[in-house]
Amino acid sequence: MTPRRSTSPLAVGFVSLGCAKNMVDAQVMAGRLLKDGLRLAAPERADLVVINTCAFIGPAREEARETIRSFCERKRAGECQAVFVAGCYPQRYRETLAREFPDADGFLGPDALDRIGSLVRQWQRGAPPAHDVPTKPSRVFEPVWPGLRFAGGPYAWLKIAEGCHHRCSFCAIPLIRGPYRSRAMPSLVREAENLVAAGVRELNLVSQDSMAYGRDLSAKPGADSPLPQLLNALASIPGEFWIRILYGSVHSVSDAVLEAMRASPKICPYLDLPVQHAHPEILRAMGRAASARDLPGTIARLRAALPELVLRTTCLVGFPGETEDHFRHLLRFVEETAFDHLGVFVYSPETGTPAAKRGNRVPTALAEERRDRILAAQKKIVARKAKALRNRTDTLLLERCDTDTSGIGIGRTRRQAPEVDGAVLAQSLPAHSKPGDFLRIRYTGRRGFDLLAVCEPRQNAAQTKRASRSDRRA
Repeated sequence: MTPRRSTSPLAVGFVSLGCAKNMVDAQVMAGRLLKDGLRLAAPERADLVVINTCAFIGPAREEARETIRSFCERKRAGECQAVFVAGCYPQRYRETLAREFPDADGFLGPDALDRIGSLVRQWQRGAPPAHDVPTKPSRVFEPVWPGLRFAGGPYAWLKIAEGCHHRCSFCAIPLIRGPYRSRAMPSLVREAENLVAAGVRELNLVSQDSMAYGRDLSAKPGADSPLPQLLNALASIPGEFWIRILYGSVHSVSDAVLEAMRASPKICPYLDLPVQHAHPEILRAMGRAASARDLPGTIARLRAALPELVLRTTCLVGFPGETEDHFRHLLRFVEETAFDHLGVFVYSPETGTPAAKRGNRVPTALAEERRDRILAAQKKIVARKAKALRNRTDTLLLERCDTDTSGIGIGRTRRQAPEVDGAVLAQSLPAHSKPGDFLRIRYTGRRGFDLLAVCEPRQNAAQTKRASRSDRRA
């Protein structure tokens, strides 16, 4: 084998596709390579590019294929030396991916993140493309570089579990990622402490179902989730920051979770609970019988417990057998429930799932038309809620600012999760403002799905004065 030419040290670039959980996996791999003495660079300037892929639905797979092709072309043009493909796509298509992308230099499954360095070293020695894609994922990874994060703002993703224990008939995630398995609570608290110490002002808890956190760690079947204890432990970390819970089963939000949210101002009154549908027949066909049973009263219970609660959900339209009556039931549910934030997917048949074997497919054009009808209804809800917010005050986490010219800051409030819920555009930004600052704002209107606001001068002036005194002491 002839060793490949390489700089010393190699510059590695990461492209992370799909969800925030994938970005955490990319950070784990990056930490391993940093420990091995490599350095990080933007993908366009890297010697070696690692593409961490998503294979959840058809559009995600197409994005993965296009990205892999693009970087393989860059490799052929001499713009990089190697391309590695990691994540869900190799796991799902490990039998065919090497044939589809012969220019790729290695393939890594989500259960082998800690072996990325070994694949790189094999490539450096001149070995042929390596494959490390275990058949049945079963591991949980801890970051070796706890402060490393690829998020662009003053926030971070805290991945509390891997895999999924649900068996929704349309979803391939359990086939790709394996069963649900939680990280140990002390490890999560240590990572959170490191992130807060590094300047993170928002911890976003992510897993396939965060409400199920820790049940798999108990020897007692049917044990309650220790998520409330985790929330309390995170909230006790010193410092000014937010905690946000993302992705949970709508029927699994316990009273103890709600009490933990009520007890600490650090925990955002925000839940992301994908309902997928509202009609009992479709929910049962989706393998979501618990949602079919509990959905009608759950939303009312949550809002009664937390009047300021902000709810995000996801709907799936075009599931096999979905009739117009089924869809209208869902549309009425969306209009009556008035979620604060909502996303809609068109059903994508996934090989190996029970739903893919069902007949009575909904034509794609009809499913897309139903998606558009849901989104049109949601647009009216968003406009109505934005109008109700006008002249109310709130706290903004500043993410980007331009104090030199426009005086406009861009950030989010507790009402908005990163990357999916729009932003707040705040005018009259105080001098010396910087990303990571918490500012008082007053809502003034909206622009599309973004909210408009103005900074409250007196409260922010006092905050700036306190920060200035703190800076002098430091």
